[in-house]
Amino acid sequence: MNTINPSSLLAMRNAILQQNSALQKAAGSAIAAPVAAPTPADAPKADFTQALRGALSEVNALQSQAGAASEAYEKGETTDIAAVMLSREQASVGFQATLQVRNKLLSAYKDIMSMPV
Repeated sequence: MNTINPSSLLAMRNAILQQNSALQKAAGSAIAAPVAAPTPADAPKADFTQALRGALSEVNALQSQAGAASEAYEKGETTDIAAVMLSREQASVGFQATLQVRNKLLSAYKDIMSMPV
């Protein structure tokens, strides 16, 4: 995952929603029919841990760039306030998106842990 943009965030959101609905359907019909284990062909191409780690490092880089731009503006090294505000907003949006993904993951974990065995 190289860049965080709205289309990639929406794609991740849609994938999470699809998995959530599949889990809900499976939980509803778990008594009637057991869920088949996914085959290697169904496995995702990219490792989830690597994708998450890449997204977090990119958000960290955006926040570092925003901090550097703010510091440069405060020192008087640059006068382009629009670029500073844009970098701060990009960092803010990236952080908020990361926070929402974290909240959804925690919610899914809690739902799974509260399922009866």
